[in-house]
Amino acid sequence: MLIVDTALKARAASGRPAQVAMFGAGYMARGITTQIVRYTPGLRLAVICNRTVEKAIGCYTAVGVDPADIREVSSAAALDQAIRDGKYAVTNDPAVAASAGLIDITLEATGHVGYGALATTLSIQHRKPMVSMNAELDATCGPILKAMADEAGVILSGADGDQPVVQINLWRYVKQLGMTPLLCGNIKGLQDRYRTPETQAAFAKQWGQTPEMVTSFADGTKISFEQAITANATGMTIAQRGMIGHEFKGHVDQMVDMYDIDQLRALGGIVDYVVGAAPSPGVYVFAEARDEIQKVYLNYGKLGQGPLYSFHTGWHLTSLEVHNSIARVALLKDVPIEPLGPPVVEVITLAKRPLKAGETIDGIGGFMTYGVCETAAIQQKDRLLPMGLAEGCRLKRNINKDEAISWDDVVPPTNDLPHQLRAKQDAKFAPARMPATSH
Repeated sequence: MLIVDTALKARAASGRPAQVAMFGAGYMARGITTQIVRYTPGLRLAVICNRTVEKAIGCYTAVGVDPADIREVSSAAALDQAIRDGKYAVTNDPAVAASAGLIDITLEATGHVGYGALATTLSIQHRKPMVSMNAELDATCGPILKAMADEAGVILSGADGDQPVVQINLWRYVKQLGMTPLLCGNIKGLQDRYRTPETQAAFAKQWGQTPEMVTSFADGTKISFEQAITANATGMTIAQRGMIGHEFKGHVDQMVDMYDIDQLRALGGIVDYVVGAAPSPGVYVFAEARDEIQKVYLNYGKLGQGPLYSFHTGWHLTSLEVHNSIARVALLKDVPIEPLGPPVVEVITLAKRPLKAGETIDGIGGFMTYGVCETAAIQQKDRLLPMGLAEGCRLKRNINKDEAISWDDVVPPTNDLPHQLRAKQDAKFAPARMPATSH
């Protein structure tokens, strides 16, 4: 990231910081506001767009912005004028934030599939590059959104600080060494498929997060989205439905002998996770060296004798690192992460408890369902319901606990943007197996 700080210093010295529009004013957004306003010369958080402008104002005032320097705006022209006047702006209209001429880049920090789809498509329509923290949307509709961004000539990327980009940074490093990554892994402290907003309420309150978001961490849905994104950016797959997910109390360096290297080679590499290992909450990449001279120097560097070598990053700092991605995209045109093309891994929907016909699914981090990784080929063949589209679907039949839910089991919402995007994605990338009219 040293080249990033140099680029930011140069932009700050020019007196023309990159103007950023952020969607969202929740837990992650508050941390991002702190980093950009206080610690990132070269970037300027020009506007925060949120359904409730009071929360957007609160993001600014919490980091010392004078309320007199904050304007509520309702048009792109008013936002541009606020930027010219050196003021900060808030709005509840995503179109205002996406369309203003002086905005250089947008940031999606809501984690809500529907709102994120709107903010992302508006940014693309107005040819604004975007950095997204919305793993739920990216894992569900990322390939079609990337295709739309390519057509518009703008970058759409995930964010530093979230595990997918932390893994990709490490993956790129290992590839640059001339080695062959065979596993990208994510380290978790806890996993219980049956956690609910009720069981997670106290923890959520402690950290100022929503119970639903915390539940998606605990029940494995979030890590499934994250690893699906990583798979789709690397071409790696999974070893089995739900990934392997070892439980291991030691260091990830000690796990190199726990995988079948022939299987990893045959699959072209996999994404996976471990529960309980150190360093937590980090990520790891296991790679193979095929050069005998390299192996000598890897052993000399205390990485062992192979055949798998462990590389790890011991942390992911979420909001504290997002500005690196904004700078990489806005200043250097470097893409932190994007899907290679068609989806390789999907996140499908399983029942957290027995479900009854007529019930409406409550969505991500709720009481009714959890998400697990599955190959795109099986998801398409069996017409399995993507977890990112489960919310609002009405069940047509009873579903057993831990049973996978299919498109044929539900009546989806009508005129819903994420469903429209997904239909376009299925039509573009899997027309023979998943007709666009199928859902």
